[in-house]
Amino acid sequence: MPYYESVFIARQDISSAQVDQLTDQFAEIVTTGGGEIKKREYWGLRSLAYRIKKNRKGHYVLFNLEAPSAAISEMERIMRLNEDILRYLTIKVDALEEGPSVMMQAKSDRDRGRRGDRFGDRGDRGDRGDRGDRGDRGDRGDRGDRRPRDGEREEQGE
Repeated sequence: MPYYESVFIARQDISSAQVDQLTDQFAEIVTTGGGEIKKREYWGLRSLAYRIKKNRKGHYVLFNLEAPSAAISEMERIMRLNEDILRYLTIKVDALEEGPSVMMQAKSDRDRGRRGDRFGDRGDRGDRGDRGDRGDRGDRGDRGDRRPRDGEREEQGE
């Protein structure tokens, strides 16, 4: 059977319990169609890149599935009919990835408080004395003199 990854976004104003019910409903559709849920992740309430049906946030859920295409088609049909689903995307993949998805890995990194380690081990940067005097920015190097702005006359050329 082919492998699929499916992500859906549910409305922001439904509760997490209702999202779990929706997820169970879609999982049951897949299993009754002869498929199997390999992985199921709830990514949480996240901000959307743009407003969708007057919603600025949405509950994200990921499925990794091994199912026949008929079961996937039925699940997508039910998603289209459900008013609580803002968007969904199902793609066919060659193999399912093991372990947590990238979204869950990023979430676990935040939970551990690794945000301060974002730039590696650079240590204290001090006063940056190696940069020299930054007050003199008049030297333009090879770029030559700047052209005069509109309304400003060129004094050296005239």
